[in-house]
Amino acid sequence: MNRVYIKTYGCQMNERDSDAVAAMLRNRGYRIVSDEAECDIMLLNTCSVRDAAEQKAIGKAGHVGKRRRKQPDLVIGILGCMAQNRGAELLDSLPDVDLIVGTQKFHQVPDYLDNIRAARDAGVPLGESIVDIDEEEDSQNTIRDHLETETAQISAFVSIQQGCNMDCHFCIVPKTRGDERSRPMEDIVAECRNLAAKGVREITLLGQIVTSYGRRDYVHTNGVSPFVQLIEKVHEIDGIERIRFTSPHPRGFKQDLVEAYGRLPKLCEYVHLPMQSGSNRILKAMNRPYSRERYREIVDALRTVRPDMYFSTDIIVGFPGESDEDFEQTRQLFEACNYDMAYIFKYSIRSGTVAADLGDQISEEVKEHRNQVLLEILRKNSGARNESLVGTVQEVLVEGPDKKGLHFTGRTRGNRVAIFDADPRLVGHFVPMHVDRATVSSLYGSLVLSGVEN
Repeated sequence: MNRVYIKTYGCQMNERDSDAVAAMLRNRGYRIVSDEAECDIMLLNTCSVRDAAEQKAIGKAGHVGKRRRKQPDLVIGILGCMAQNRGAELLDSLPDVDLIVGTQKFHQVPDYLDNIRAARDAGVPLGESIVDIDEEEDSQNTIRDHLETETAQISAFVSIQQGCNMDCHFCIVPKTRGDERSRPMEDIVAECRNLAAKGVREITLLGQIVTSYGRRDYVHTNGVSPFVQLIEKVHEIDGIERIRFTSPHPRGFKQDLVEAYGRLPKLCEYVHLPMQSGSNRILKAMNRPYSRERYREIVDALRTVRPDMYFSTDIIVGFPGESDEDFEQTRQLFEACNYDMAYIFKYSIRSGTVAADLGDQISEEVKEHRNQVLLEILRKNSGARNESLVGTVQEVLVEGPDKKGLHFTGRTRGNRVAIFDADPRLVGHFVPMHVDRATVSSLYGSLVLSGVEN
């Protein structure tokens, strides 16, 4: 009973957490399988940012619970944000769940599974389900292992910070992830060096508010924040050729970070910059400490440093009290910023947040209309940007075969998906690709292989 299938819901932080759990389990002798039908242990790493994400995980756990009739020794675990948010109350509707582990206890999963396996191997009833959602000091330092796979890892997520102190009124993350905590800079740099030695070429630095990294642990030096100091140190590592980060806060884009895009060539010209709303009234109601004017200043400053900058964002439509005029201000700013990608969400009530108790909730019909308006703008903007690349040559990091195995895939520095034909020996290499055609979501092209090392 050692075959583990991990299903991940939600953000890149959750993906990174799942990879770390998988690496720890593999080191303990467990097998990580890609087909859930083959597993003895099913772990669901969950998200609580939106109600839909929780309902998907609950539905999946209930469905898996029915497998117990045919596979009575199947172990079911719920990890992550929903586990942290709901805890033991999940067992009221999901009595077949054996393990509930919160966001600060991922590193305990191998021990808990060992205990469950040992009890079952000995024929001892497990008794009550295991629930561990306690806080743990220095838990941010436990998510450092990376899943070793048969194929070379080309890019990697590196967790640098956990938790959030921003207290946005719509967000449950402070409850599910705890207070802001940063890892030591030297540990992060050592992890990146180790990844580079294993062939990783691209690093994405992760945190709930990644731009807040180290602000209580390190001093600004010559006007340079701890976060930019960390980027500088990763930039010095031989073998790492691209650096990205997510998710930041507009408040973190001071002059030092803006200027870093002009002086650090490994820092990719791609920024995820959450707007949430283009209305100052709604931003204040959300407890977002910036204005639409300040947000636009940041966008313009970044485009001044890097005219070819790619932008993505997060938007919430239908926040309580959002009027037609509020949404129109959001629409105008959204169009003006000309995003290449956006995550547009219809507001959903999250219990335990300030916004959950606000009146003037917006109807689902209005939310859906506003959502579609922004999606159409995004479709046009993203399509136009991709079409503008047709005929150009873009640097692509070859990641491997696409999902169908018919072609190869990779990403440009601007984080655009590229599809092309290639020799498998080029996986992990940077290659120039001539863009032959484009869709809203992808670039299709042919490699320009003259001078490329094989």
